[in-house]
Amino acid sequence: MKKKGRGMSIFISIIDGDYHERVEDAKAACKQLSTYIDYKQCEGVAEIVVAPNMSEGFRGIVQTMGLGNLKPNIIVMRYPEIWRRENLIEIPATFVGIINDCIVANKAVVIVKGLDEWPNEYQRQYGTIDLYWIVRDGGLMLLLSQLLLTKDSFEGCKIQVFCIAEEDSDAEGLKADVKKFLYDLRMQAEVIVISMKSWEGQGEQQEYIEAFSAAQGRIASYLGEMKERAERDKTPLMADGKPVVVNEQQVEKFLYTTLKLNSTILKYSRMAAVVFVSLPPPPANHPAFFYMEYMDLLVENVPRLLIVRGYRRDVVTLFT
Repeated sequence: MKKKGRGMSIFISIIDGDYHERVEDAKAACKQLSTYIDYKQCEGVAEIVVAPNMSEGFRGIVQTMGLGNLKPNIIVMRYPEIWRRENLIEIPATFVGIINDCIVANKAVVIVKGLDEWPNEYQRQYGTIDLYWIVRDGGLMLLLSQLLLTKDSFEGCKIQVFCIAEEDSDAEGLKADVKKFLYDLRMQAEVIVISMKSWEGQGEQQEYIEAFSAAQGRIASYLGEMKERAERDKTPLMADGKPVVVNEQQVEKFLYTTLKLNSTILKYSRMAAVVFVSLPPPPANHPAFFYMEYMDLLVENVPRLLIVRGYRRDVVTLFT
C-alpha cells in the first residue's frame, strides 16, 4: 500500500477458531503484534483475523484487505521449513493454496527463507545480492534488490543478475539485451549468463545425488499410499481432498530442474548476502506434498533466500 508516497505494510496473523469464542484472544494477539511491529521499527498496522482455518482466513484477506486503490499488492510470507513435522501435515496444502490464491488475485508473492538469519541494522553485509531471473516478473525482483541497497545492512553489496540461456549461441545476445535493459533503467549490476547446455554438463556432487534420491523416495512412498487408498476405496487418485493426475515423468523433470537450479545457486552464490530466485508456480493437478518436495530441493543449503513471483503489471520502467 502507499501512504504519502511511501510504502505501507499490513501485518496479519490468522487465528483458527470461531470468532465469537476467540474475539478476546484476537484483541490480545493484535496488541502483541502491534508491540512487536514497534519494537522492530517497522511502518505498518497490525490485523488479526479469526477464521475456521488458515486457508479460509487468507482467502478472505486477499479479497477484502485494504480500501479502494489502497490495497496490498505484494504478499510476503515465511517459507514453512517445519512442514515435515507430523503434527503439521496441513501445511503443504495451505501453502500451495495461498500461492494459488495470490496468482488468481494477481498479487505478487515474496517468500522468505532463512528469516532468522536476516541481519539487523548493525550487521553489515559486503558480499553480493544475486538474482536468478528465470521468468518475467514485471521487474519486481530488480526493484526489491534496489530497495535492499538502501538499507544500512546491504548498502555495501553489489548486484549480480544470473540469466539462463537455452543454447551457448544465445548467451552473448541475452547478456547484451539484459545489460541494455539495466542500463536504460539506470541500474548497476553484473550480468552473468548460464547456458542450459553447460547446466546439463555439470557433474553432480554426492550431496546433491543424496538429496535428489531422498526426495524421489519420499514422493514414491507418498504416491504408493495414494494408490493403495484409491484401490481400497475404489476412487480416483486423491490428494488434499481433490482428484489429482500424477505424471511420474513430469514429477522427475520437476525434481531434476529444481535440483539443477539449486546446485547452480550453490556453485555461484554460496557466499552471497542474499539470493533472489523466481518462484515456480505450483503445477496443476500435482499433490501439494510433491510441490513442497520440489521447493525443498530448490532452497536446500541456501541460508538466506527470497523467492519471488511478480504480477502482470511492470513495477520497474524507464520512468521509475
